[in-house]
Amino acid sequence: MNKPYIIGVAGGSGSGKTYFARELQRILGDNNCIILYQDNYYIDQSHRFDGDGGSVNFDHPSSLDFDLLALGLSELKLGKCIEVPLYEFATHKRLKKTITCEPRKVILVDGILILDSTVVRAQLDEAIFFDTPEELRYQRRLDRDVHERGRTPEGVKKQFDLQVRPMHDQFVQPSKNHAQTVVTDLGEYSETLNYFIKHLNEK
Repeated sequence: MNKPYIIGVAGGSGSGKTYFARELQRILGDNNCIILYQDNYYIDQSHRFDGDGGSVNFDHPSSLDFDLLALGLSELKLGKCIEVPLYEFATHKRLKKTITCEPRKVILVDGILILDSTVVRAQLDEAIFFDTPEELRYQRRLDRDVHERGRTPEGVKKQFDLQVRPMHDQFVQPSKNHAQTVVTDLGEYSETLNYFIKHLNEK
């Protein structure tokens, strides 16, 4: 097969990037496109976790194993399969079980901090950044963390104020400068989706 084309899909937590990545994968098809999620590459935090909204800063680059993610992308470029780690948010453990990931024509890399990482950026062919208002990002994160990750609204709010917002301002938002495409999210992706479908079909 031809070398995979790797696209970073970045933006703040709740920016709409994951929805976009999944919709693009659905349209391209599983046989042509896979998604690697930054969230799978959290370093095991179980020994440090001190409560919902506690001191562990999950929005700082140091909480993620970007070297492993970059290595995986380089292996996929060579046509090799990789083992993607699994992170369990309920216990904050990296599980022993992994997911086998095979190379595809298009590989999407989804994550808030992927464009801040020089080693991950070096593996990307292109990058999209979703620039979304804070109020909308917070509401989406609140809904996700409470309904999907067993969080409390109080813990989510505390974490957002103490960690998510300052880390977004320090690391995530400046990484927009590394993206070739910036999307201002108002919940409508059809124009951007159509562009990338056409763009990728020409590869």
